[in-house]
Amino acid sequence: MKLPSKISPRTSPKTRPKTPAGALVPPQREPREPQGPSVAAVPSVPAAPPGTFRLGAGGLSVLVPRRPLLAGAVLAAVLVAVGAVCLSAGEVAVAPLDALRAAVLGEGSPRDLLVVERLRMPRVEAGIAVGAALGAAGCLMQTLSGNRLATPDTVGLNNGATAFAVAGIVAVPTSLLPSATALTGAATAAVLTLALSGGAGRHGYRFLVVGMGVGAVFGAVTNLILSRAEIDAANAAFAWTVGTLNGRSQTAVTVLEAGLLLCLPLAVVLGRRLGVLRFSDAVATSLGVRVRSLRAAVLLTSVVCAGLAVAVAGPLGMIALAAPEAARRLTGPGPVPVLTSALAGAVLTLLADLVGRTAMAPLEIPVGLVTAVVGGPYLLWLLLTTRTRRVP
Repeated sequence: MKLPSKISPRTSPKTRPKTPAGALVPPQREPREPQGPSVAAVPSVPAAPPGTFRLGAGGLSVLVPRRPLLAGAVLAAVLVAVGAVCLSAGEVAVAPLDALRAAVLGEGSPRDLLVVERLRMPRVEAGIAVGAALGAAGCLMQTLSGNRLATPDTVGLNNGATAFAVAGIVAVPTSLLPSATALTGAATAAVLTLALSGGAGRHGYRFLVVGMGVGAVFGAVTNLILSRAEIDAANAAFAWTVGTLNGRSQTAVTVLEAGLLLCLPLAVVLGRRLGVLRFSDAVATSLGVRVRSLRAAVLLTSVVCAGLAVAVAGPLGMIALAAPEAARRLTGPGPVPVLTSALAGAVLTLLADLVGRTAMAPLEIPVGLVTAVVGGPYLLWLLLTTRTRRVP
């Protein structure tokens, strides 16, 4: 049997053909594993700066300062607690939880519902609205003038609103007239103070001193109106001279709440822009801020808040002075604490009213007298320390 002359070589997977010397060998590529669909790289979100946390949704995010948010939450909790005590304390005692249930849910015994809903809830509602309005107005005025003593009650706004409200009550005693006349009086006092002082920005101390003089004039006008009015009309208007939350008109409270719904968001926006006014007017203008328009808007917002608050409770002294200071101590340096000042003003007003109702019961002390007695030493302390401390 003959063998074939040529045998075709067979290459096995383990044997490779030899390449001649000097020949170029193409690089061997390793087999790649099958890959899935390509995934686009997601851009990393930058970390929030210290003292803030980031809230984001749908590609949009906002930085929220931690300390002001924590201070606002604490003040809101304190406000709820103080409100519960105000609803429960009195000649007819009601448990705080029962008072809250009756006020919020409308549940409870007939006695609790009568005492809480009809007698105490309108008073607490008026106190919260008045304190929030005065606190926000005081924060705006202090930041605008750069002076911790410049508030609606020290620059004449409250006295002007009181004089016009008393004149309106003596002339035509209606429920809506005090709100309109108080707004007119506050605006008149603001215009006079601005015109005589030359502005509220670069002349902060002059603005304060002129405002005190304008307020003294309006206070004298109020006393003159009361001395010339009939006894019934004078008694009806006397509550607006001392400051009280007892028997307030629900119409005036509703008007104040509507004004707060409009003014508080505007005040927050204005407060963010007011931080630029810590620099000179030239620097603020170079940063794109219309200084005159901003000051006019801030003053108008303060006039509305202060005028509507005076139309409800009269001139409550020291609330607009102490609430912004307490808010700054809680929030620290940073944005203008408008909302925190409003919460602090509401807490201080309810505390002063609670002390006036319970300290010498059954005799009731008007809340305006309580704030004046407590705020007098505080104002003296501010006067002694205002040279070394500035509004942040």
